[in-house]
This record gives sequence, C-alpha cells and structure tokens, in this order.
Amino acid sequence: MRTHGWAGATPASDEEAIARILRAAGEVIDGGEQELSILRVAERLGVTRQTVYRYFPGTDALLQATATNATGEFLDELAAALHGITDPADAVVEGIATTLERLHTHKRFGLLFAAPGDGRFAPEVTSEIALRTGRHILDRFDVDWTHLGWTDRDLDELAEHMLRTLQSFIIDPGHPPRSGSDLRAYLHRRVAPHATLPRDRTRS
Repeated sequence: MRTHGWAGATPASDEEAIARILRAAGEVIDGGEQELSILRVAERLGVTRQTVYRYFPGTDALLQATATNATGEFLDELAAALHGITDPADAVVEGIATTLERLHTHKRFGLLFAAPGDGRFAPEVTSEIALRTGRHILDRFDVDWTHLGWTDRDLDELAEHMLRTLQSFIIDPGHPPRSGSDLRAYLHRRVAPHATLPRDRTRS
C-alpha cells in the first residue's frame, strides 16, 4: 500500500517504501542518535509517524529490520576489504581494524553488536546476534580454516575474542585513539598471536 507525503516523492511500491524507511533509520543512527525513534525517522522522510507504523509496528521491529539491513551491507564491505588475505593472523587484524573504521563512520553498524530489542547501541558482544555476526565475519574471510585445522569451537572462540577486542576499543579507544597503521601494528603484536593454533594441532 503506497502512501501520500514522502516530501513530494511517493514510493512506487511497498518495497521501495520499506527500503527508504530503513535507509532513513540508518541515517538517523549515523547522525549520532543514541536511541532510534519513529518520529525522527518520519521527520527525515517527510511523512507522519502513522505512515512508518504502516510498515513497522514499533521501534523494536524497525531496529531489527535496520540491523538485518546493516548486516548484509557490513559483511559485503568487509569481505571486499579483506579479499585475498589468506593468513589467519593478518585477516583477524585487518578484520578488527576495518570494523572499527566502519563503526566510526557508520554508527548503524553498531546494531550488529547490540542486544536484541535494545534501543541503545552499546556493544553487547556476547549477545546471540553479535556472536553470530562475528562467526559470519570469520566464515567470509578468504582463509581455509578447515585445511589449517580449525574446528567450529576454535572459530566460535576466536569470534568471541575478536568481539571482546572490538568492545574494548569502542568503549575506550585510547588517548589518543589508535588508527591506521598504528592500530594495525598494535593488533599484530597483541591480538594476532591468538589467531594461531598450537603447534600440535596445526596441519602441515
């Protein structure tokens, strides 16, 4: 069902309306809002709150859809950035650094690491959605984990360690914050060793 308003540019279909609502929600979050509100999204679109409610019954539903939308976008960007990196330690370092850079410029990606149903974007790294996202990140690396001897449990624990490292940097980025080559050098020294299996479990 199409609606009137939309700042003079009515969407051609429900699918377009939903896409524009999700894009607006992401922009509101990227703008620094600590909580997503239907009113702010409606104002950005030039529609009433009732129009948004036709597609999403409440803030939680809109947050969940925005998180799902952001997940695909984030994973695609990360996979492109890490394409061709086959060494586990290098991939983990670049994955963490790139994620921190994306979170800095696109705050909506913080939804990937938030607790379900939470209107705030504080990192909840042990939430189900965060751990699942962390594992998806590892699975999309160009690393042949199976050939190198990694098990599902190893990868789940590595994903959790990566997320806990991310959480630490998000909560306290440092004074001054590390970035670029300085950040990557630090991660190579302190995090990369955790992306290596014990010698007795490494396949030749």
